[in-house]
Amino acid sequence: MSEAIPVHIPLLNPNEPEALLADLHVKEGQLIAPGDPLCTLETTKSTAELTAEAAGYVAGLAFTAGQTARAGDLLCYLAPTAEWQPQEADTTEPQAARLPENLRITQPALALVHQHNLDLSRLPMGVLVTEKVVRELLVEAALPSAILSEIAIEPSGIIIYGGGGHGKALIDLLRSLGTYPIAGVIDDRLTPGESILDVPVLGGAGILPELKQRGVALAVNAVGGIGNISVRIKVFQQLADAGFTCPALVHPRACIEPSAELSDGVQVFPHAYVGSAAQIGFGVIVNTGAIVSHDCQVEDYANLSPGAILAGEVHIGSASLVGMGVTINLQVKVGERARIGNGATVKQDVPRHGIVHAGTIWPPDPSE
Repeated sequence: MSEAIPVHIPLLNPNEPEALLADLHVKEGQLIAPGDPLCTLETTKSTAELTAEAAGYVAGLAFTAGQTARAGDLLCYLAPTAEWQPQEADTTEPQAARLPENLRITQPALALVHQHNLDLSRLPMGVLVTEKVVRELLVEAALPSAILSEIAIEPSGIIIYGGGGHGKALIDLLRSLGTYPIAGVIDDRLTPGESILDVPVLGGAGILPELKQRGVALAVNAVGGIGNISVRIKVFQQLADAGFTCPALVHPRACIEPSAELSDGVQVFPHAYVGSAAQIGFGVIVNTGAIVSHDCQVEDYANLSPGAILAGEVHIGSASLVGMGVTINLQVKVGERARIGNGATVKQDVPRHGIVHAGTIWPPDPSE
């Protein structure tokens, strides 16, 4: 090996661009062989081990265990010698200071953006933007008006912002309700004119004002935000700024007690249960089979994954994520923006920004 090989964080889940470095198996300067484990990555839906594709010395290690990384981030280099070190990043790039905080973009994609003077605010945040994504946006810039002119849009309809897996689930939910005709899908990553479950893609966020002018006033946020909740929150803000309202949506096969209170933007999926006197905040997702028992309070933007169980009087802080199959005991408080991994059991309060690993019991046993 004559040159250092960069090792990047892979995308484990297309709907979740971030992963937790649950464990780091190497240290700076360590010599490793092909197939040796580098780190263990954990998302809300999977755990994977990243292994070395070649032999080399670990150099430029950019993360430590317990940190969160995005798909495409550089983990380290596999260097030809123990003395090799990466060059310092060039901080003189004039455009770097103007990049949005949550934008991850490859250098070829950024060059294409500048070549065509594409507005950076139109780029999707929280995912790695490639040349392919930019080229699709350039096509979209010329298409929306033509697409909209060909589609009869019902003013009483609702638009779905996001065409991924969560968007498909919401299309089926809306069809089960039969309350709102679906006007179309908005997604910056998709090409106008294609379809998601036979629902047309109308364009990206840039066409929201035109849709509003045509009388469409309702929207649903189909960006799950599992990897980066800030992206989901930003979509709600974009919709509000454009004058759209997000109604609460409850699947016909969900059960909501009469004394429960649901705020706007809430999404409740099949076989979920919301108990007596529970309070569900703005934009909360209560996913398939989740149970929210009596007197629970779930604050704005929290995400309860499929099969999560909240006992009575549990308090979930804003923008927190509760993974699949999690059990949270009576009267426990989970702080804002906490992340609780799949299958965990939570017996005591979780602090703000706290992390509970998948399959574990909280609090940890100090003897282990």
